[in-house]
Amino acid sequence: MRRGWLACLLWPLSLLFGLIAFGRRALYRTGIKRATRLPVPVIVVGNIFVGGTGKTPLTIWLVQALRQAGYTPGVISRGYGAKLGEAREVTAASQARDVGDEPLLIAERAACPVMVGRARVAVAQALLAAHPEIDVIVSDDGLQHYAMARDLEIVLSDARGNGNGWLLPAGPLREPVSRRRDFTVCNVGSDGSMTAVPAGAVAMQLTTDQVELLQDRSCKQPLEALSQAEGIAAVAGIGNPSRFFATLRQAGLNFEAIALPDHYDFAQNPFAGLSAALILITEKDAVKCRAIEAIKNDPRIWVVPVTARIDGALAEHIVEKLRERPTA
Repeated sequence: MRRGWLACLLWPLSLLFGLIAFGRRALYRTGIKRATRLPVPVIVVGNIFVGGTGKTPLTIWLVQALRQAGYTPGVISRGYGAKLGEAREVTAASQARDVGDEPLLIAERAACPVMVGRARVAVAQALLAAHPEIDVIVSDDGLQHYAMARDLEIVLSDARGNGNGWLLPAGPLREPVSRRRDFTVCNVGSDGSMTAVPAGAVAMQLTTDQVELLQDRSCKQPLEALSQAEGIAAVAGIGNPSRFFATLRQAGLNFEAIALPDHYDFAQNPFAGLSAALILITEKDAVKCRAIEAIKNDPRIWVVPVTARIDGALAEHIVEKLRERPTA
């Protein structure tokens, strides 16, 4: 665990940050502030580490697992970068700039109702009003939104672990490692080679075996078929682009890696100046690229979808806890 001089300099501020965070939690825990309990169970999927850890594929997996167990799930999300005031439902006609890229991807891949907005409780209530058949809500992120009572918390981490172990701004943590949770899931990467999975955590592996043409997603080819190809560029505007690049290297591909800022909006076309014969992008980026005429018709661009693979026992434990929830 490395702590440089800058982290040490900022350490007093991290103590103040931790004190404020503790105070907020205490207000709700003691009942001084009351959390709103919804009429259906709420599962929060989040992380204490700043940056992308793989919440979107985990959320999609969870929705599918709940559906297989007989539930009718719905998802709420903040919708990062979205132009939001009141709650808004994600539909087939929605644009990423309006509802956020991750909620749009979740709605498509999980095939469930998704509602976005700033105030989580109001968003959840709007979701239930629009879809009264929903009997469990999955909150994409929101661990620190204590105003919404929750029945289960799933904390996700990845190979970066806890960084230097300090809170913001001296470290990468929003809350202490000791923070309570019901389940811990660790994103071990595309090849499952991460060896230091925390004790008590469940491993999540992101898998992919094919690529899809952005112009026509029904046009597919095996990812490993590109291992002999030359002139490939891999472009990613996600929280941890190195994980995407590692997936491609694991499949034997040689490419130029181009990392863009997380939630990059593609208003400036990063592909226009590339001489690459083939360009690989993430699904999260694809939901934005397909809305831009100059990009969606570029025949060089292929999408690399990923699917979360998690021990089925986790789904069983989650369902068990949901069934223990007292009914109103």
